Amino acid sequence: MSRTKPVALVSGVAVAAVLLGVVSYTATKPASPGASGSSSVAEVSADPSAGVYAELEAYARRDASDRLALGRADAPVVLIEYADFKCGYCGKFARDTEPVLVRKYVDAGTLRIEWRNFPIFGEESEAVARASWAAGRQGRFWEFHRAAYAEGAKEKGFGKDRLAALAKEAGVPDAARFARDTDGAAARAAVRADQEQGYALGATSTPSFLINGRPIAGAQPLETFTEAIEAAAKTAKARP
Repeated sequence: MSRTKPVALVSGVAVAAVLLGVVSYTATKPASPGASGSSSVAEVSADPSAGVYAELEAYARRDASDRLALGRADAPVVLIEYADFKCGYCGKFARDTEPVLVRKYVDAGTLRIEWRNFPIFGEESEAVARASWAAGRQGRFWEFHRAAYAEGAKEKGFGKDRLAALAKEAGVPDAARFARDTDGAAARAAVRADQEQGYALGATSTPSFLINGRPIAGAQPLETFTEAIEAAAKTAKARP
């Protein structure tokens, strides 16, 4: 299901790597008979600093020109998502949880969401990751994201014709440029950089998240994210 790479890490990142690796598997392993959804394994302590690694906050790019991000570059909280468009739990998060976070926190200026392509399910995962980046080059990443994560979308596969159809659905204006960008070296390099960052953090399954340096793995309940975001916002507000 996934691959691993040995990476030399500083102590804080190493601890987070262990946490993401273990919790990621627990949260996204196949459900036992009679079970539904992902396990609610991530808990946020009442102490807003618990489970937070200062080294990991530096992973937020805060680049105002980043087409694969939503929200103010200077928002007090940054949620980084490492995800695969073929991942069912990623789709669940995109459809059920993320829109609530956007309305409640991104629109209010509290939260920024930064996407990282983390394709782990083979060639189609790689192809749709590059296509999402190509859509972003024309300012339509989030529209492509929504189309690719629509109910039943991944079951149709992500072959070349399907990617073109998703780009059209997303309103990508220049189909020829989209096709060139999808297969270009820049797309491959951008996806590879995101992927290697995820491996460095110890992510072995998708989705995996960082919220101001707090690792969270799996499509956790909405409350896990709201508690982590509000704790991070409280900490950011208290800083000088």
